[in-house]
Amino acid sequence: MPFSAASRSATWASETPACPGRCHPYNSAVDFRINSGNTEPHETRIQRGNRDEGNNMPRNVLGQELQVCCESALTGFFRDGTCRTGSDDVGLHVICAQVTREFLEFSRARGNDLVSPQPALGFPGLKPGDRWCLCATRWKEALEAGVAPPVILAATHISALEYVDLEELEAHALDG
Repeated sequence: MPFSAASRSATWASETPACPGRCHPYNSAVDFRINSGNTEPHETRIQRGNRDEGNNMPRNVLGQELQVCCESALTGFFRDGTCRTGSDDVGLHVICAQVTREFLEFSRARGNDLVSPQPALGFPGLKPGDRWCLCATRWKEALEAGVAPPVILAATHISALEYVDLEELEAHALDG
């Protein structure tokens, strides 16, 4: 079940600095195409069916059924442990990563403190080795900065390929 509108707004407000305007639901879809090489409008990709709407079984980047990313701290847009997505997930929290100290520092330097617990939002805080569904654009930024955390391909949603090449993910895969 997705967050309520109130908790989603509170969460996005706290995450906005994290993805330089790209995780916030009210920013232009054009922001999502920055550095992705994808010129197709975000709304078109949604209409084409890259999101998990209706009875579609979510797929991973390998074309198989999407696996759970983390159960100990419920991650993902729907907070069900998977990196599945839907039309309301403007930030595209679809890359299952095992966070590293370097990535957590990188994220904090950009205004997204993933380390400190936020009990009001049900967020336990992350430590190196934890798995979490990351915004595709944040992972791409980390890749370009040389601090991309390892990924779990079986738990990374196929829509990540709109922003990152499969080869880039495979080069950082724990399970590939």
